[in-house]
Amino acid sequence: MPPKTLPPLSRRTLLRALGSGTALGGLAGCGVPAAYVRPGERAAADLSSTEQRLNWANWPLYIDTDDEHPSRRPTLEAFEKRTGISVEYIEEINDNDEFFGKISPALMNHQSTGRDLIVVSDWMSARFVRLGWVQEMDRVRQPNVTRYLDPQLRSPAFDPGRTCTVPWQSGITGIAYNRRRTGREIRQVSDLWASDLKGRVTLLSGLDEAFALLMQGNGVDITRWTADDFHTVCDQVEKQVKGGQIRRFTGNDYIKDLSSGDVLACQAYSGDVIQLQADHPDIEFVVPDEGAELWAESLMIPNLARHKANAERLIDYYYDPEVAAELAAWVNYVCPVPAARDVLASAKDEESAALAENPLIFPDKEMRSRLAIARDIGSDERVEFSKRWNRIAGL
Repeated sequence: MPPKTLPPLSRRTLLRALGSGTALGGLAGCGVPAAYVRPGERAAADLSSTEQRLNWANWPLYIDTDDEHPSRRPTLEAFEKRTGISVEYIEEINDNDEFFGKISPALMNHQSTGRDLIVVSDWMSARFVRLGWVQEMDRVRQPNVTRYLDPQLRSPAFDPGRTCTVPWQSGITGIAYNRRRTGREIRQVSDLWASDLKGRVTLLSGLDEAFALLMQGNGVDITRWTADDFHTVCDQVEKQVKGGQIRRFTGNDYIKDLSSGDVLACQAYSGDVIQLQADHPDIEFVVPDEGAELWAESLMIPNLARHKANAERLIDYYYDPEVAAELAAWVNYVCPVPAARDVLASAKDEESAALAENPLIFPDKEMRSRLAIARDIGSDERVEFSKRWNRIAGL
């Protein structure tokens, strides 16, 4: 079952807008041939048939654990028992850019990272894909992925057809607010600029985390946004900063501000708010009328991984609806396996069954109509855009 206390870390909220990997991320677009790895140079001899093991790097608190024995991971242990494959599971990713900087020297120098499977946010996945640093997966080994992957997540612009990436979990960037303290509903992005909220609004500090929702508030189709759309948002946010409307720009700490009442409304992630509502029922999460961003954090097999087939088998295991349901009940993010909803709905445990009706875990048709996946920021845009955003956010 999902934990009742807030996790100290969050996959989406510990990001720095411009970290150690940003310069490297632009190499492919800057004419540096050593950074890009051609398709024929990405694979190593696969030892999966003789070595029943794999190494998996993931974020903290991003897999189910046993309530009585927190070091145990039931779904992962079940995979090991079922397949005989031993999994070295390392919670070493706390920041996309930091992790990029950690493994990029090996990848750009055509060396193994020592990892068979990694999980990063899709905007960072786009960087890996552009650089040719991840391998295509063999979908013959992944019938569950082929059958059950959420159609809305199947073909992002950076990886058409999801040939190199598979969502681990998904989520929504929307607005969280305290309904009791505001005394009214918040339905649109523009509601954040209301006079009675002055000084009690926060935005996310990371460029990649913040920009899409703000653009949607302007009626922009974020699947094909332009530089002009970006600068319009920056002009608007700059005005709100100067006018004192925005209290500050945050990472994970918006949770603390919102629960204490120091902030009345903010940009937020759906999974965080589900956790927060357990202790603060007055806090609501809203997908604005203009829409919200649907994102994912995805599994990838880096170049020269020595246990590729084992990694593909593990990915497919987590797309079994029964397994996906068990994971969803713990992590509380948008489940990338919609078929898991029926599994939870039939659960004897009332709390688990109730999760099947939560649109922040299984978005309904009406909510899905207002969700969109933003096109990623290209390498040719990133330096300019980061510089402007970071100046506004005080980074």
